[in-house]
Amino acid sequence: MIRRLWPPVISALAAALVFSASSAAQNPPPLPPIENGTQYLVFVRSQPIGREEVLIVRVADGWVVRGTSRLGPPIDITTRVAEVDYDLQWKPKSLLVDGIVRGQDVTLKTTFDGARAHNVLSVQGAPQLKSDAVSADPVVLPNMFLGSYAALARRLQGKTTGAELRGYIAPQAEATIRVTGAAPERIETPKGVIVATRYSLTFNSPPPAGDLPVNLWTDAEGALLRMNIPSQMVEMAREDIASAASRTAAFSLPGDEAVTIPSVGFNIAATITRPKSPAPAPAVILIAGSGPTDRDETVAGIPVFGHIARDLVAAGFAVVRYDKRGVGQSGGRVESVTIADYAEDARMVLLWTEKQKGIDKNRIAVVGHSEGALVAMLLAGRERARVSALALIAGPSTSGNDIVLEQQKLVLSKMPIDDAQRAEKISLQEKINQAVIKGTGWGEIPEASRRLADTPWFYSFLTFNPEKSMAETRQPIVIVQGELDTQVQPYHADKLAELARARKGDKVAVEVVKIPGVNHILVPAKTGDVTEYATLGPDATVSSQVTGAITGFLSKVMKE
Repeated sequence: MIRRLWPPVISALAAALVFSASSAAQNPPPLPPIENGTQYLVFVRSQPIGREEVLIVRVADGWVVRGTSRLGPPIDITTRVAEVDYDLQWKPKSLLVDGIVRGQDVTLKTTFDGARAHNVLSVQGAPQLKSDAVSADPVVLPNMFLGSYAALARRLQGKTTGAELRGYIAPQAEATIRVTGAAPERIETPKGVIVATRYSLTFNSPPPAGDLPVNLWTDAEGALLRMNIPSQMVEMAREDIASAASRTAAFSLPGDEAVTIPSVGFNIAATITRPKSPAPAPAVILIAGSGPTDRDETVAGIPVFGHIARDLVAAGFAVVRYDKRGVGQSGGRVESVTIADYAEDARMVLLWTEKQKGIDKNRIAVVGHSEGALVAMLLAGRERARVSALALIAGPSTSGNDIVLEQQKLVLSKMPIDDAQRAEKISLQEKINQAVIKGTGWGEIPEASRRLADTPWFYSFLTFNPEKSMAETRQPIVIVQGELDTQVQPYHADKLAELARARKGDKVAVEVVKIPGVNHILVPAKTGDVTEYATLGPDATVSSQVTGAITGFLSKVMKE
């Protein structure tokens, strides 16, 4: 997914990458400990880039939020010390942040008098003064310290949809923080289940910044568990929550059964849900899109696959959905993973499914969403006899190279920059893509960009050929596409249908269903833009037209 940055939150992230890649690195080393501090891992585009350690202390006259951080590229910040002092009513008194931002010493000192924030920002010893009007009790969220959101977590306790707080994005401006949703969730970890609350927030800031959706999870005592900025794939999670053995369960169906599926060298964690029928049931395997996607394919709090599974089960299908390798409770590593590897994982799920009691092994379909559509085509081509039908949802019809450039141009068209700047960014994107594909030309690419782009997954995505993969399939296919999809534009559905109808062999059913007013994550929307996802609200659901198209087609082509 192509994401954009909201500068008032973390201005040091302004060099956010211009390419879409899925990769992961070794966990960063622990920070020198703060006594009784809580460690968090920080991720950008699913890659761990560093740690923050945070401590909230109750003192005689108020509260102190204290911490340190070490974040690598593309953020590149080391915070030696960060401290925010509040009184007992959570009115801020002072802020101190001292650290290194991209090689430069930076110190921010701020005092509050109830009406204004008085800042002294020193870069390489040169002070700059700035004073901003603020409310009496804003949550202080300095650009250099994500751990400051721990105070926001405390302040959100008891808040419901519609509530508002104020936040001072030091040293820039104050913003309104609006609660757009509050929902209970369960986070399963090796040590037990954490009962959590997920708050959907919107930071309202004056133009040109605009609105920023943020999600924040707290435990029953108001401690910060996790925070993410969906539009940027920036995430911070408590160390135990970030573990591959943990899983956030916000959605479940009656009859859900947690299972473990053996793969090559690791296990895949999955859920199978069976219909209420004594006869062997047809089965559907759901294959998720790019990034660290769990079995419910949760995006902006919306369990996309959970909703699809619900309607498939109601239509009489058994459904298997699973955590991708290295995600949730599934094992395996993702540093060297490729799309072909994901297809092999899906094949292991297929082989397991056909052996299960109550499953009609002659009627197993595969449903792939976004990148999952590419994986589904590979699997269907390799296992023609085992896969009975195929549903491709929002699947690309061209190479990943073309998709990345297409997405990039769309994002840049909406940014307040001139044509020359757009051309420069597109040129850089083209150079990055070609360097990945050819293995040469890295001398012109920033080192931070190379570290994230030069991965087996990104190479496999850029070079993936849907035409070739489609030609290997023989199954009946339904292609489902939201007409508001801005990540994989609607014309791709027609192109995929052309490729499907051009296949050799017996002619089988090929259908295209386009759903008006539906975005890439299959829910009704207004614009379809990625930045809109987190504003759709906790009650957003996958369109019944989407699930109806899938269940109707599969019921027709997989009759007994």
